[in-house]
Amino acid sequence: MIRNLIGAFIGNRIDRSDGRGGVKGAVLGYAAQRVITRMGAPGLILAGGYGLWKFASDRRKRRNAAS
Repeated sequence: MIRNLIGAFIGNRIDRSDGRGGVKGAVLGYAAQRVITRMGAPGLILAGGYGLWKFASDRRKRRNAAS
Protein backbone atom coordinates (compact mmCIF):
# COMPACT_ATOMS: atom_id res chain seq x y z
CA MET A 1 0.00 0.00 0.00
CA ILE A 2 2.81 2.41 0.84
CA ARG A 3 4.37 1.57 -2.51
CA ASN A 4 1.25 2.79 -4.29
CA LEU A 5 1.21 6.01 -2.27
CA ILE A 6 4.85 6.66 -3.14
CA GLY A 7 4.14 6.12 -6.83
CA ALA A 8 1.09 8.39 -6.76
CA PHE A 9 3.02 11.15 -4.99
CA ILE A 10 5.92 10.97 -7.44
CA GLY A 11 3.54 10.96 -10.41
CA ASN A 12 1.67 13.96 -9.01
CA ARG A 13 4.91 15.92 -8.59
CA ILE A 14 6.04 15.08 -12.12
CA ASP A 15 2.72 16.21 -13.57
CA ARG A 16 2.86 19.45 -11.55
CA SER A 17 6.35 20.31 -12.72
CA ASP A 18 5.43 19.50 -16.31
CA GLY A 19 2.46 21.86 -16.35
CA ARG A 20 0.37 19.40 -18.35
CA GLY A 21 -1.50 16.41 -17.07
CA GLY A 22 -1.31 13.06 -18.70
CA VAL A 23 0.13 9.61 -18.61
CA LYS A 24 3.78 10.64 -18.24
CA GLY A 25 3.54 11.29 -14.50
CA ALA A 26 1.68 8.05 -13.87
CA VAL A 27 4.17 5.95 -15.82
CA LEU A 28 7.25 7.58 -14.29
CA GLY A 29 5.70 7.42 -10.82
CA TYR A 30 5.04 3.70 -11.25
CA ALA A 31 8.57 3.08 -12.48
CA ALA A 32 10.11 5.11 -9.67
CA GLN A 33 8.15 3.36 -6.95
CA ARG A 34 9.16 -0.03 -8.34
CA VAL A 35 12.84 0.94 -8.33
CA ILE A 36 12.65 2.43 -4.82
CA THR A 37 10.90 -0.59 -3.33
CA ARG A 38 13.25 -3.04 -5.08
CA MET A 39 16.16 -1.29 -3.37
CA GLY A 40 14.57 -2.03 0.00
CA ALA A 41 15.24 0.05 3.08
CA PRO A 42 18.13 2.06 1.55
CA GLY A 43 15.88 3.04 -1.34
CA LEU A 44 13.16 4.24 0.99
CA ILE A 45 15.67 6.19 3.05
CA LEU A 46 17.16 7.81 -0.06
CA ALA A 47 13.72 8.66 -1.45
CA GLY A 48 12.60 10.11 1.88
CA GLY A 49 15.77 12.18 2.18
CA TYR A 50 15.34 13.50 -1.33
CA GLY A 51 11.72 14.39 -0.61
CA LEU A 52 12.67 16.28 2.54
CA TRP A 53 15.45 18.10 0.72
CA LYS A 54 13.08 19.17 -2.08
CA PHE A 55 10.48 20.28 0.46
CA ALA A 56 13.03 22.42 2.33
CA SER A 57 14.43 23.80 -0.92
CA ASP A 58 10.99 24.80 -2.24
CA ARG A 59 10.07 26.33 1.12
CA ARG A 60 13.30 28.36 1.14
CA LYS A 61 12.65 29.59 -2.42
CA ARG A 62 9.11 30.68 -1.51
CA ARG A 63 10.34 32.48 1.60
CA ASN A 64 13.07 34.33 -0.33
CA ALA A 65 10.64 35.28 -3.11
CA ALA A 66 8.19 36.76 -0.61
CA SER A 67 10.88 38.96 0.98
